[in-house]
Amino acid sequence: QVQLVESGGGLVQAGGSLRLSCAASGRTLSGYGMGWFRQAPGKEREFVATIAWSGNKRYADSVKGRFTISRDSAKKMVYLQMNSLKPEDTAVYYCNAGMGGNDYWGQGTQVTVSS
Repeated sequence: QVQLVESGGGLVQAGGSLRLSCAASGRTLSGYGMGWFRQAPGKEREFVATIAWSGNKRYADSVKGRFTISRDSAKKMVYLQMNSLKPEDTAVYYCNAGMGGNDYWGQGTQVTVSS
């Protein structure tokens, strides 16, 4: 089992920045891809960014150039640096760890961007 705990959410004005953190515990994350997803009120959960065990990164088009995902495998941490935030980035952000059909999710952290 893997437990994921997100932190770093909050209220920020448009144009501001936040850094989300996800702390993993439990079994080793060797081979696991890590990622961030988000869910806005009344909408489905959507992909934001992922980082593979190899270090390869992917981003949703809506966040490219503004968000940066990174991981510290030794510390079992994954981060999401969010810059130039927009009101449409408002959502609950979830951390995900996945490999071979095994998916783990955190409880989420709220990000609210005011205009």
